[in-house]
Amino acid sequence: MSEINDAVQIVSNFLEASMAPDPVRAATFMSADVKITFTGGRVMPNPQAITAFNGARYTWVKKALGNFDWMDRGDHTVVYSNGTLYGVWPDGRSFSGNRYLDRFEVRDGKITHMDVWNDSAEWILEPGVSKA
Repeated sequence: MSEINDAVQIVSNFLEASMAPDPVRAATFMSADVKITFTGGRVMPNPQAITAFNGARYTWVKKALGNFDWMDRGDHTVVYSNGTLYGVWPDGRSFSGNRYLDRFEVRDGKITHMDVWNDSAEWILEPGVSKA
């Protein structure tokens, strides 16, 4: 397997563990000093914080993985994952088709940076948008 495919596999393994949710296993794919930023500029110190944040925002949430795109940046590989979120809001309404885009930087076999964007904030503020 090439180094680039290794980076995509690391991200895929991380996402699988995150959706379980298994934040302890997810953490094994991240560097000790990982930088995680969610929508709205929310900084997360570790995968456990991601699980806690998602636990407050959703009754449950999963990703329907779309494509992985990558690029070699010399000292690291950038991996993009896109697809949609599906799950249940805290008020019991189910949802699907909620677009997401995650950007990862992988160095020396570990995720060192993760940025997350999705439609959740807009859908929470204006539920009708999700039906458009």
